[in-house]
Amino acid sequence: MTSTVTAQPRSKIRVVVAKPGLDGHDRGAKIIARALRDAGMEVIYTGLHQTPEQIVETVIQEDADAVGLSILSGAHMTLVPRVVSLLAEQGVDDVLVTVGGTIPAEDIPELKRLGVAEVFTPGAPTQAIVEFIRGGVRARGAD
Repeated sequence: MTSTVTAQPRSKIRVVVAKPGLDGHDRGAKIIARALRDAGMEVIYTGLHQTPEQIVETVIQEDADAVGLSILSGAHMTLVPRVVSLLAEQGVDDVLVTVGGTIPAEDIPELKRLGVAEVFTPGAPTQAIVEFIRGGVRARGAD
């Protein structure tokens, strides 16, 4: 009798959606989390008031393919670099980092220089976010 080896089915893309800092507004993050889930992704929502350390720990524990940081507080130039730095310190270099929220246009190039793959500002279509994450994770070979 011959045995055949079947390929394991691809797992769902795993995305951590996080609200770093003191920002207490999470409606947008919940809308994005639902859109990602409805697109077939596995979403881990961290809830409000997460520290960069907590977010990175969640990314590692959940073996996430991507992390979406939702920031409306204006602290993006402090919180995002800290998350990116902590990911690098932990040797996590295969996670797609995205940021959403009220980010001034002049800050976007610096965030991207630091390692953020994309910044989504208010009004960005949820489908565009879904497609960007799907494409970005595929490009990194994580799905």
